[in-house]
Amino acid sequence: MANITLPDGHVKQHPKGITAGTVLADTHSGAEENPIAAKIDGHPADLSCTISSDCSLEPIFANSEEGLEIMRHSAAHVLAQAILRLFPETKLAIGPPTSEGFYYDVDSPYRLTEVDSPHRSPHRLTEEDLPKIEAEMATIASEKQPFQRTELPAAQAQAEATEKGDTYKAELIRDLRNQTHITARAGDERKRPPQTTTVSSYTNGNFTDLCRGPHVPHTGAIGAFKLLYVAGAYWRGSENNPMLQRIYGTTFPTKKQLDEYLRLREEAKIRDHRRLAKELDLYSTDELVGPGLVLWHPKGGRIRTIIENFWRDEHYKHGYEIVYTPHIGRLELWNKSGHTSFYRESMYAPMQIEDQQYQIKPMNCPFHIQIYKAHKHSYREFPIRWAELGTVYRYEKTGVLHGLLRVRGFTQDDAHIFCRLDQLDQEIQNVLNFTLHILRTFGFDDFEVALSTQPDKFVGQQENWGKSILALRRALAASKLNYVTQEGEGAFYGPKIDVNIRDSLNRIWQCTTIQLDFNIPERFDMTYTGSDDQEHRPIMIHRALMGSIERFFGCLIEHYGGAFPLWLAPVQALVIPITERHSQRAEEVRSQLTKSGIRAEADTRSEKVGRKIREATKQKIPYMLIIGDREVETGQVSVRTYKQGDTGPVNPQELIESMTRQAGEKR
Repeated sequence: MANITLPDGHVKQHPKGITAGTVLADTHSGAEENPIAAKIDGHPADLSCTISSDCSLEPIFANSEEGLEIMRHSAAHVLAQAILRLFPETKLAIGPPTSEGFYYDVDSPYRLTEVDSPHRSPHRLTEEDLPKIEAEMATIASEKQPFQRTELPAAQAQAEATEKGDTYKAELIRDLRNQTHITARAGDERKRPPQTTTVSSYTNGNFTDLCRGPHVPHTGAIGAFKLLYVAGAYWRGSENNPMLQRIYGTTFPTKKQLDEYLRLREEAKIRDHRRLAKELDLYSTDELVGPGLVLWHPKGGRIRTIIENFWRDEHYKHGYEIVYTPHIGRLELWNKSGHTSFYRESMYAPMQIEDQQYQIKPMNCPFHIQIYKAHKHSYREFPIRWAELGTVYRYEKTGVLHGLLRVRGFTQDDAHIFCRLDQLDQEIQNVLNFTLHILRTFGFDDFEVALSTQPDKFVGQQENWGKSILALRRALAASKLNYVTQEGEGAFYGPKIDVNIRDSLNRIWQCTTIQLDFNIPERFDMTYTGSDDQEHRPIMIHRALMGSIERFFGCLIEHYGGAFPLWLAPVQALVIPITERHSQRAEEVRSQLTKSGIRAEADTRSEKVGRKIREATKQKIPYMLIIGDREVETGQVSVRTYKQGDTGPVNPQELIESMTRQAGEKR
C-alpha cells in the first residue's frame, strides 16, 4: 500500500500502481471542476501516472497557471496533428506553450489549396490556411483521443526519427543525448549536464510527438481554442538555420475566457503604440538614421520632458543627487567592469580615438563607480544615492526591434545607491516605496513582484548574501506586496527584486529592477572608512524604476490608448473659433491659458468647426474650448472634453483653476 498525502493534510492508503487520476477522482467526486493533471511530490504529472510509493498528491485545475500551461501544451500537439492530417509531408519542429497560448514551428512545403493538385509547388503556410487547420483541430478534440506516455532509449528514438525523415526531431534527440557544454551566465563556470539515455513521447490517436509532458487526459480537454496568425521563425533561433512557419494559437478553459482574450487582443491592436504614435505625431524611426533609433517629435518630446521633470523633482525630494556621464568611455573601463567579458554580444564595436579604443556605453554604472572613487568616503556619508537619465546603446538584431519597446538607443532612469549593510533594510524599503509612488502616479496599481535569490555560483560572502536576502524579504513584507520567490534565479553578483506592472488590457510589462551587487565593489576596490577606522566595502544597489524612458512611454501610450491624463497631455486645451471673426478672441483665451501654465493651442484655420472638433477628438486633446458669438458676448467658453463631450459654458479663469488643480493632482 502507498500512503498518499492530500492537500488538506489527510493521508489515504491506496494499492501501489493506482493512478493519480483515480485517487483524485475519488477525492473530487461531485466537485464543479475536475483536475486535468496532478502534482506528485510537487512535480507535475499526467493523471494516468501510477503511484508506486508514499507521496503527496495535489490536483491541477485548468484555471490555474500550471493547468493553463498544460492545456496549451496539449493544444500544441493537437495543432501539429491537425497539420499532419492536412499536410502529410510537413516536418515538425517544436511546439511549446507560451504565457498567452501556444505555437508550433513546422516546415511545410505546400499550401492547403494545393493538396489535391498533382503539381504542387513549394509554398509556405499562410493565414488563409488557419480556418481549415482549426476545423481539423476541432474534429480531433471531438474524438477525445487519450494522451499516452511512452519512454524509449534515446538512441532508438533518434534512429526512428531519422528513418521517418523527422530531421528536426532527430536533431533534438541527438543534442539531448550528446548534451554539449552549456555556457553559464557571467561569473559561472562551464558545466556539462548528464547525458540523456531515455526520451519520452506522447501518442494520441495515430499521432506521436517527442515530449516531456505532462498533458491533459484526452484531446477533448484542450478547452476553447483559436489559431491567431502565422510568422516566420529560424530553427533554434539561428539565422543560419532554415526559416520555418510558426503557427500561433491560444486556448482557455471556457469560451467566455477565450472571447474576452480575443476582445482584449483586438483592443491591443487599436492601442498599438506604433499606430497611435503616428496618428498623434509623437515619434518616428527612419531608415537613413538607422533602425531602432528614435526620433522624438515635438509632442512626444513635450511628454518626455514632463516625465523627466517629474522624475528629477521626485528624486531630489527622495534624497537623490543627479549626475551626468559621457556616452563613451575607454574600452579599459568596460574590461574592468566585466562587460566586455560577459556582455560582449550586446555591445557595439569599439572605436579608435588616437591611440586608444573607446566603447559606446551599454550601461551607466561604471561611470558612477568612477564618480564614487573620485575621493575617499566615510561611513557617515552613507547612504549615497545618485541618479541619471543616462542614454545607453545596445546591439539588437533588426528582426527583434519593435517600436519603442525594443530599440538600440534608449535612456535608462538609472540610479545607484551605496550603503552599509546595516542600512540595507531601510534603503530597500525606501526604493520600494519610491517605486510604488512613481508607478501609481502614472496610473498603475496592479503589480507582479518577484524575489530572485542566491544561485549556485556567486561572488561575495555567504553571510552578506543571507543578510541581504532577508533584508529584501523584510522590505517586501513591509510594503505589503505579494511576491513569488524565484529560488536560485538571482545574478551571480547579488539577489534582486523585480516589480512588473499590469496595464489596462491586463498585460504584464517588465518595469522596475532593484539589484544588489557584491561584484562591482570588489572589482573596482570600492571602500569607505568605517567607525572602526578600517576600510570596508559598500553594498551597491542598481535601481531602475521605469526601466527605460522609451519602453515606458510605449507602455503609457498603450495603457491610455493615447488619451493621456491631463498632466501628461502634450496639448491640454485647444481653442476653436467657430468663424474667422472669432479668431481674435480665441487667441486671447489661448494666451490667457498659456500664461497660466496650461499647454494650449488655437485652431484658427478656415475650416468648419465640426471638422476641427473631429480632428481634435482624434488627437485625443482633453479640452476643446469653442468660441462663437455668444461666447464673445458673455466672455465665456463652451467646453467640450474628450471623455465627456459637451459640458457647457464656463468662465476661462474658472476653467484654468479647475484644469490646474486637476493637472496638479496628476490625473
